[in-house]
Amino acid sequence: MKIISNIKWALRFIKHFIVSENFELKYTLTMYSIAAVHAFLVILFSIFQVFPLIVFNIGSVTIYLCCIYLIKHRPNKPLLQTFYITYLEIIIHSFVATICIGWHFGFPQYIIGLIPFGYYMCVTMINNNKKYVIATVLGLIAAFSFFGCYIISTLIGSAYHLTVSPVVEMSIYIFNAICNFFLIFLFTLIFVIDMQLATNKLRSQNIILDHLASTDPMTGLYNRRSMQVFLEHAVESKEDFCLVMCDIDNFKKVNDRYGHDFGDVVIKDIANIIQQEVGDYGNVCRWGGEEILILCKRQPENTLQISENIRRNIEKHIFRYRDKTLHCTITLGISRHRNEDAIEDTIKNADDQLYYGKRNGKNQVIFS
Repeated sequence: MKIISNIKWALRFIKHFIVSENFELKYTLTMYSIAAVHAFLVILFSIFQVFPLIVFNIGSVTIYLCCIYLIKHRPNKPLLQTFYITYLEIIIHSFVATICIGWHFGFPQYIIGLIPFGYYMCVTMINNNKKYVIATVLGLIAAFSFFGCYIISTLIGSAYHLTVSPVVEMSIYIFNAICNFFLIFLFTLIFVIDMQLATNKLRSQNIILDHLASTDPMTGLYNRRSMQVFLEHAVESKEDFCLVMCDIDNFKKVNDRYGHDFGDVVIKDIANIIQQEVGDYGNVCRWGGEEILILCKRQPENTLQISENIRRNIEKHIFRYRDKTLHCTITLGISRHRNEDAIEDTIKNADDQLYYGKRNGKNQVIFS
């Protein structure tokens, strides 16, 4: 059970590591992992008594620990510089290992893993257009270094001729291959997930921007530009609908007597009441000033009922701001749109009905 628990913990840690947006954490843990591999190689080459590689790997572990210390403690965090050091160290280590013990132990494989590692690091850390050029140049350097190791091994052989069994030789090769494939898989997966996270974030930002561009910032209703789109779609659908033009009665007096802040409260409260009554039956927009236009996709009798509910609820609503209260009313004009009508004429007719009601008592719904 303890083994299973440890495996689950490790999987949760890897998942957190991959999906984390903390790039510094990802990079630091990567440095620790590479340092751990070099520490293992110190033990391995100590067994084989390959002194140059013992010294080199001890130096590599020291370099990585120093880089980690600088990343954690220096204010400017030299991530890019330590990345270049890592890139160079892995290439040099591959050459030194090839010269000392030959090609067939598989140490040059690490150079292949540098290519996705380099692209990910450059794209993440470099903020200008040169990042792809730099990543490509580093990839070419890695490719030439890989073939360079093979040429060196073929032409001059190795300085140490290790007398190990084929099983040991194959085990070392497989260990290096596993480490390399893990590096390639890990950074490819991280890159894909980072791209998906960036895409999701961009999509969310676009939704927010689209909402801001399509709504009135004060009331949260659709703005006039959005309503024009809804009107076009309604006309294209060839279905009858109604337009309701609403205007707050004596709104100028509200602003003059109570101030514009209270006037804003009145508009927002009325917008909420209208939106609640209309619901999914249509679209509501702030047409301009204190005018609100409703596109109601219901039969005229239903539209009339909705409009009357709006008028009644606003009439009995108490508007409050600080220690002040007041009552307001609203007048609504309804116009039915038919297929043969022009939308401009329907809007004008709704407006005419509204102002007929304003001239003849206000606080009423006019429909003809």
